[in-house]
Amino acid sequence: MAEYKAPLRDIQFVLDEVFQADQLWSSMAATADVNMELASAIFEEGARICEGELFPLNRSGDEEECQYENGEVRTPSGFKEAYQTYSDSGWVGLGGDINYGGQGMPKMLTVMFEEMLYASNTSFALYPALTAGACLSILTHGSDELKQTYLPPMYEGRWAGSMCLTEPHCGTDLGILRTKAIPREDGAYDITGTKIFITGGEHDLTENIIHLVLAKLPDAPAGPKGISLFLVPKVMVNADGSLADRNAVRCGSIEHKMGIKGSATCVMNFDGAVGYLIGEANKGLAAMFTMMNYERLSIGLQGIGLGEVSYQSARAYALDRIQSRAPSGAVNAEKEADPIIVHPDVRRMLLTQRAYNEGGRAFAAYVGMWLDIAKGSDDPAQKAIGEAMVALLTPVAKAYFTDRGLDATILGQQVFGGHGYIREWGMEQFVRDARIAQIYEGTNGIQALDLMGRKIVANNGQAFQLFKSEIEDYIAESDSGSAQVDALNKALSLLTDATEFVIEQAKGDANAIGAASCDYLNLFGLTAYAYMWLKMSRVAEQQTGDFYTSKLAAAEFFFQRLLPETEAYYAKVKAGSSSLMALSADLF
Repeated sequence: MAEYKAPLRDIQFVLDEVFQADQLWSSMAATADVNMELASAIFEEGARICEGELFPLNRSGDEEECQYENGEVRTPSGFKEAYQTYSDSGWVGLGGDINYGGQGMPKMLTVMFEEMLYASNTSFALYPALTAGACLSILTHGSDELKQTYLPPMYEGRWAGSMCLTEPHCGTDLGILRTKAIPREDGAYDITGTKIFITGGEHDLTENIIHLVLAKLPDAPAGPKGISLFLVPKVMVNADGSLADRNAVRCGSIEHKMGIKGSATCVMNFDGAVGYLIGEANKGLAAMFTMMNYERLSIGLQGIGLGEVSYQSARAYALDRIQSRAPSGAVNAEKEADPIIVHPDVRRMLLTQRAYNEGGRAFAAYVGMWLDIAKGSDDPAQKAIGEAMVALLTPVAKAYFTDRGLDATILGQQVFGGHGYIREWGMEQFVRDARIAQIYEGTNGIQALDLMGRKIVANNGQAFQLFKSEIEDYIAESDSGSAQVDALNKALSLLTDATEFVIEQAKGDANAIGAASCDYLNLFGLTAYAYMWLKMSRVAEQQTGDFYTSKLAAAEFFFQRLLPETEAYYAKVKAGSSSLMALSADLF
């Protein structure tokens, strides 16, 4: 059966030994009181609730699913009680602003907890994740009145949040959305329209749900420049913060999905619902992207978390399941067969999972580090670098984490053989739950276009140069005779050449960006993981013990068996767009 234990030792290794998070936190006023002792206590308590409260509900929630009746949604048995425990313990506001009741923990810390949350119960994790993202958008762009009214109960977990973008006729192309916002005499707006695929749009976990809704004013310019963002509560709020009458927003139905069945994915109908403008009129897309970029990193962590729980389950199975003899001869001569972990191909699958999971965990901490710097640094120059790095790395994190997360869950299922295809073992649920992460919060193809088009070509690779220079400096400080250092240097050279190639090709070929984007993102992701694995390897080689021995072995596997894929991705980028665009559409 599936099993999960929070990877606390590896989390401590990444934050404390690889990134020395204490030093960063102590250097910024906002996080000066945070240290590894406090972080460890938070992780231990987080592990307790994830392992003991949420993981036991994972499979039962998948089996029961959310239920819809007359506009109301009931979450699976146990979810409501678990959410009460979760919110009572302060987890919803873990990274929230302390001025409104949040705990103000740094992003390097919260990404590690979010991974644990997704690993233990992805469907459950989505409810507080959407709330945290909505809070961030309100905090960044909302008026003081909106912040004072809505943030404290959201951080407490009494109220939840949702993000309402997609409509039946538009997803990525939000410029053609049809939801309307009509000004009222009292300064509010009447919101009318239908939104689909709304995670947590309706549920029974909280007393109120705060929807962030994209809509257009009557005189709005055409296209994305005419979108505004509105806060629309499910239940209206009185001046004293108490709840009033139900607003004119209803759930029309819920979707029946491949996975994440304990997460309510709703069709939401706004029929003149009262809403409040967030930020400036016609600038709502930028305000919503504050939430979207938060959610994109969060959904990336879903890939890592599911990869980790799949790995742990597959490892336990491989140590227990006996089939055939080891190629080199019997390992357990007293038994009729050896455990399948003796077989090279089983080890290949497990080590691939581990390399993806642990490389991803380190990269998540790295992105979290830049988010902390962008938010909290007192140095304007360093803050600007942080913002540029976050913009560059966010699409990589979302897409690469989730692509590799699906790969890891499929490998874990494969280790189980036929049992992996049977529901009661739990492995096929991880595959199904991981699959959506490549689709929502902007498909991975869109992430690749964002990386290649907006973050590379549009600024002539300026942000990429920051990333490249950092790795070059690290390589210069490392042992030049090391095979791993040389391998990273080669991967960086391929990535650099691919970057320059697409920038040049895009000047004369309108299809160059789209043709290169997905392969370029994979090349970027592998190179970034190589940087992380070299950093981890350099720390581990200075220590002794089983943990460090296994870390070095996993690093060696990554550099020898996975990093060479950079050459294939590089070749595909350099192939250009001709073979993609040559065939007439009617011949497909």
